[in-house]
Amino acid sequence: MSGDNRRVDTVPSPDPAPSPPPSPAPVPPAPVPPAPVSLARRLAAPAATLAGVLAAFAYVGTVDPNEPGHYPVCPLLQLTGIYCPGCGGLRSAHAVVTGDLAGAFGANAMAVVGYGVFAVLWTVWVIRAGRGIPMRITLKPVHWWSIGAVAAVFSVVRNLPFGSALAP
Repeated sequence: MSGDNRRVDTVPSPDPAPSPPPSPAPVPPAPVPPAPVSLARRLAAPAATLAGVLAAFAYVGTVDPNEPGHYPVCPLLQLTGIYCPGCGGLRSAHAVVTGDLAGAFGANAMAVVGYGVFAVLWTVWVIRAGRGIPMRITLKPVHWWSIGAVAAVFSVVRNLPFGSALAP
């Protein structure tokens, strides 16, 4: 046998070689805050909405829905003789434009209430937009069902003899 069978014991060093300290995680740059939006830009959407509504009311105010042939007849009224919740809405808008609020309520009271709700919500929208606060209106299913129920009751009552005051 040759003398190459030497046994070499390796003893672990009591102090292992120091490893380099872990590098700190790179710090992401601070996010750049968005540039402030100008007041004109914040008010652009409410202004455009108001312009569209005013244009529609101006058209209805100049083209009288009380004269036949200017607007199509309600299909439900034409086919069944039943007033839908929207029947008389154009006449009520025309009456509002011409300043006849009693006539507007007589044509379609629910539409006039809707015009008022729109005016209040639009005003809140303008105030919030001016302050830089987004407009958030979250309607839950119960709200939608309530609106539908009010429209259905309005439609039924205006077609009954005792609700003839609500008919256009």
